[in-house]
Formats: sequence, C-alpha cells, structure tokens
Amino acid sequence: MTKSELIQQLAEANPHLRPSDVDLIVATIFDEITEALARGDRVELRGFGAFSTKRRDPRTGRNPRTGAAVEVKGKAVPYFKPGKELRERVNGQEKATPDAAPA
Repeated sequence: MTKSELIQQLAEANPHLRPSDVDLIVATIFDEITEALARGDRVELRGFGAFSTKRRDPRTGRNPRTGAAVEVKGKAVPYFKPGKELRERVNGQEKATPDAAPA
C-alpha cells in the first residue's frame, strides 16, 4: 500500500473528512515520527509497534566490483518492532471478540 492509497482508503472510511484534511493528517503523523527518530527518540504506537533507531558501528566493507576494502562510517538506521497485536493479526491469529460466533 502506498501513502496515496492509504489516504484514499482513510478518506473513503471517513466521509465527514475532506481528502485534503486526511492528507494533512497522514503527512503530519509521518513527519512527527520522522522528526522523533531524527532526535533519537522512540515512537510507540500501542497495538501496532515501536519505531526506534539502531546504531551501526563503523566497519571495513568490500567494494563488490573490485573487492577492495572500503571504510564504512557508523550510522543510525531506523528500526521497527511490531507489537503483539499486529504480529497476531498478520499471522492470522486474530483475537476472538466476545460478539463473534465461532466459525
């Protein structure tokens, strides 16, 4: 799913909101997550997962074309850890709701 598809689905599910407002909401959420990660903060969305950064140490890599040794600088990379509820839903183990009848 692309960002524009997400916006379209949210706009269809919430007809009381203008598509431009939905676009602004989604963009704001993504921008805030990005800014928090850039500051080194962790972002946790209960039931969905947590965004954080992991530090990669400097290392000696190899140029794939020549095989020559290349120094690779250390860097921070974004990391996502899915929450329990998300993992269960993705794996088809959705929790049975009290109103749902067994299949």
